[in-house]
Amino acid sequence: KEAEIALGMANTYVKRFIRKGWVKVVQAPAHRYFYYVTPKGFREKARLTAEYLSDSFEMFRLARSQCDELVAHCLQRGYKRIAVVGISDFAEIAVLSARTADIDIAVVVDAASNRPALVGIPVVHNLAEAGAIDAAIVTDMNSPQKTFKALTAFLPESRILTPPMLRVDRTRHSREIQD
Repeated sequence: KEAEIALGMANTYVKRFIRKGWVKVVQAPAHRYFYYVTPKGFREKARLTAEYLSDSFEMFRLARSQCDELVAHCLQRGYKRIAVVGISDFAEIAVLSARTADIDIAVVVDAASNRPALVGIPVVHNLAEAGAIDAAIVTDMNSPQKTFKALTAFLPESRILTPPMLRVDRTRHSREIQD
């Protein structure tokens, strides 16, 4: 229940782990079973953990690099007061990047959040509550295209900054306006 998968699916995975030699089953009294992770299973778990950590660090490095580029873009354009739009790991990385420069992340915008702040920055529900800002950085990892489109009601597209890894199609929005 905590893993949010069906019991049948959990049983399928346990059987697969047993076949692969990752888990050993020992019958206990009263129709019960004990499940033990085998040394082979521990090795696989360690390999998967190392792979996950490597992928996570690579994602962080890429996100940090792209956020640093967006902050540099803000500095070049004279944008000093910025909104970060969408609470996510990406938002926290954007805040880290901004703190290394002379940029003020004024607010974090997230319509669905009940949090009062993210890393010390006030959270508001929409850009209208943000006050005067120079630009916005899209950090919504769930629906960045939708967020980008919503922001165009408040800011010119040139002031809506989108990290490449979020794959926002700026031409798609332009085509929709022309149609």
